[in-house]
Amino acid sequence: MKLLAFDTSTELLSVALQPGAGAAVLAHEGAGGARASASLIPVIESLLAQAGLRLAQLDAIAFGRGPGSFTGLRTACAVAQGLGFGSGVPVLALDTLLAVAEDAHGRSGATEVVAVLDARMGEVYSAAYRRQAAGAWETVWTPRLSRPEDVALSPGWTIAGNALALFGQRLPAGAMAALPTAAALLRLAPGALALHPGADAAQALPLYIREKVAQTTEERAAERARKETHRGIAAGRPS
Repeated sequence: MKLLAFDTSTELLSVALQPGAGAAVLAHEGAGGARASASLIPVIESLLAQAGLRLAQLDAIAFGRGPGSFTGLRTACAVAQGLGFGSGVPVLALDTLLAVAEDAHGRSGATEVVAVLDARMGEVYSAAYRRQAAGAWETVWTPRLSRPEDVALSPGWTIAGNALALFGQRLPAGAMAALPTAAALLRLAPGALALHPGADAAQALPLYIREKVAQTTEERAAERARKETHRGIAAGRPS
């Protein structure tokens, strides 16, 4: 299958193109965030040119729909819809946390994964997935927003994501780094396309878990106080 995938939900811009059977995957990774809106389309055009493909020759376009950065999700969704409407190619909106689980499986072979992504404001997005024998993923619990210390991890499960460097001491032990990469989305796309062969670009919408993007002054002060208390407890000082 000829597939294009991209994700801009984190600080990483990740794009990958599978030109067809037997052909090597073409990939690009770079700075995401606010820069993704300016660089995503040129990167896609460059990869298509390298493969000698036109957009309309693709079997599907897959993108990470969230949860994640508000700006990044809007960028990915707008580009995916524009490409889909312009070419008539099916557009697959895939969960970023599922892509994290797939990336963790590709790195370590993990089959029971709690995926976590930094949600900012002292919180994380998380979801749990179990890989089945046929390679599909079962959702054990759907994406949610919580404090890092409230993320549950059963024995034998792997916790994976990009929140580890920021919240490692507050997350359960046994964590590994993983991201919703375009390569992971490429691996998920065939199964998603089989379930939704006529995926309509109009239905390719972002997944928002949080409705607000900034804290009030009072909320920021309370968060700072909570972090200071947590650091004091960790250092053995009275709170």
